[in-house]
Amino acid sequence: MNIVITGGAGFLGLRLARELLQQGTLSLAGSPAQAITRVTLVDRAAPPAELMADHRVRAIEGDLNALLEAAPDAGPVVARDTAVVFHLAAAVSGECEADFDLGMRSNLDATRALLEACRRLGSSPTLVFASSLAVFGNSPQQPLPAVIEDTTLPTPQNSYGIQKFIGEQLVADYARKGFIRGRNVRLMTVSVRPGKPNGAASSFLSGMIREPLAGVRAVCPVAPDTPVALSSPSRTIRGLIRAVEASDADWGARTAINLPALKTTPGDMAAALERMAGREVAALIDWTPDAAIANIVTNWPAHIDAARARRLGLLPDDNFDAIIAEYLEVTPTRS
Repeated sequence: MNIVITGGAGFLGLRLARELLQQGTLSLAGSPAQAITRVTLVDRAAPPAELMADHRVRAIEGDLNALLEAAPDAGPVVARDTAVVFHLAAAVSGECEADFDLGMRSNLDATRALLEACRRLGSSPTLVFASSLAVFGNSPQQPLPAVIEDTTLPTPQNSYGIQKFIGEQLVADYARKGFIRGRNVRLMTVSVRPGKPNGAASSFLSGMIREPLAGVRAVCPVAPDTPVALSSPSRTIRGLIRAVEASDADWGARTAINLPALKTTPGDMAAALERMAGREVAALIDWTPDAAIANIVTNWPAHIDAARARRLGLLPDDNFDAIIAEYLEVTPTRS
């Protein structure tokens, strides 16, 4: 089985690749598990050398749009034997608000081009589209309900959320026509992410933990009592893989499922950091308001009732202490 991961050199892409390679097999829509013979990582950056040492891994470097334009018919991105595509590549929320054209090209044009490439295969590969909690937004004209359910109407309030919702609809229609088996999965904010901050409005929800654990000051730009919906990396990866494994009957409607979320606040996250690492570490968080970020984040929902995900066996993290513990297990911090 050949599996393609766009955004394959990013944090989630690499974590997904490692998980798939470790388990070695994958079931498609409830069918018997098949051996994973190749994992193709598509990204602007190269994967780390240790991952490339696995003979099953292939890397394709470059802009996704350019790669698909250069070889529209079963080219290097989606070869004839492609069975599964995880479409994770995207420009993030803050970038899309700052650069409209970047967001449209990265999140809309690339998704459409990838779907067309899969359509031309004629084999209806499974495509998992990583959508986002950002498809939900609050406005005076359409206030968010207290609890977001699987049937709640998406009302995105920023370019990123709008582009993700359009992507969901494209995937649903290509699936309706039989061009792909489409699986739309709405990811929650993933915390704690390793590495450097990115352009996402939610980036601070990792930085306020990651940086203090490394002995570096971090900024939280929203009020301590701001409700947020989070998921650990491991629960997020499990949700993506389960989207491939679920049978059509178990998956249900072509509309997106919401992955489970832990409802918390930055204040509670800071308290968990203090419990896990001490008061000195938690004191490295600076509570400095940023109206632009707060305007985006406070319009996202925080209470998610992910009933469809529960029926697939997917559950939220128990608490934020457990999320920090998971991060500490795999990430070196200061001595």
